[in-house]
Amino acid sequence: MLNKIHDAFALVSTVANYTPVLTSRTLNELTQSQIYVKCENFQRGGAFKFRGAFNAISNLSEDAKNKGVVTHSSGNHAQAVALVGRILGIKTTIVMPNNAPEVKVSATKGYGAEVVFSEPDIHSREKACDELIKNNDYSLIHPYDNEMIIAGAATASVELIKEVGELDLIIAPVGGGGLISGTSLYSKLSGKIKRVIAAEPEKANDAYQSFTSGKLVRSHSPATIADGLRTLLSERTFGYIQKHVDEIVTVSEEQIIGAMQFFWERMKIVVEPSGAVSLAVLLKLSNSNKLEFAQKIGIIISGGNIDLTDFFNLYSNQI
Repeated sequence: MLNKIHDAFALVSTVANYTPVLTSRTLNELTQSQIYVKCENFQRGGAFKFRGAFNAISNLSEDAKNKGVVTHSSGNHAQAVALVGRILGIKTTIVMPNNAPEVKVSATKGYGAEVVFSEPDIHSREKACDELIKNNDYSLIHPYDNEMIIAGAATASVELIKEVGELDLIIAPVGGGGLISGTSLYSKLSGKIKRVIAAEPEKANDAYQSFTSGKLVRSHSPATIADGLRTLLSERTFGYIQKHVDEIVTVSEEQIIGAMQFFWERMKIVVEPSGAVSLAVLLKLSNSNKLEFAQKIGIIISGGNIDLTDFFNLYSNQI
């Protein structure tokens, strides 16, 4: 898999933004560590998802590209697939939940994709995809249950390590598990990152339940503001998490909003709730004095696609 990650990096780096790594003196003082923030909110499409989508679609056969692709997504993967389709001249159809944020729906349509709505639950979304594949012979670009998607997601960590060197700890969000799978695979297979923590909302904690029980939890009704983390793990991503992730830490909605507020006030960047979960976990661990082992820590902001009205509503509720 490490070879696939290196191949993905060579491919993705030709088109993806080399996203900045930010530091904060305030954050370093709070945690008594050196913190490196990998800002995938500045990636094309506003999230890390572009990396995996470009890698996966580029590796399809020419026949498959000519027929078109389909996926299901709450937003960021939808935008990524739509954008890659526009770049490569490939027809894209996206199944989105009918409660997806309008900013993500509009952006997906703006990239030229056809959007089909379904009920929010994963089974309805997958059923709609299956129908489109049956009727049109599209190729499925799964949001996370795909080796090429996972290898592409890992390239964010490759960039981070190239810039700042080896790390004691990296923290990344977990929803369906594509990003944390890629992050943990690269961390452990390369030997350049000692410890991996997955960050998850308390109100969408199926990964935490699965990790602690040793069995894949498939039934849950997430109610978190972190809409990008409402998806369930697959057998594939759960397997990678079991093997390569050291710990899963959950955070409250208030802690997520507080992390968004920190990014806004102290670092002057807008981050969506899903993207702020890593910082929320970092601050939780720091407040509990559980970071003594880590002098160099990386955190990944997964995305920055948030409706500004929603952002200011969340912010105003905290002040």
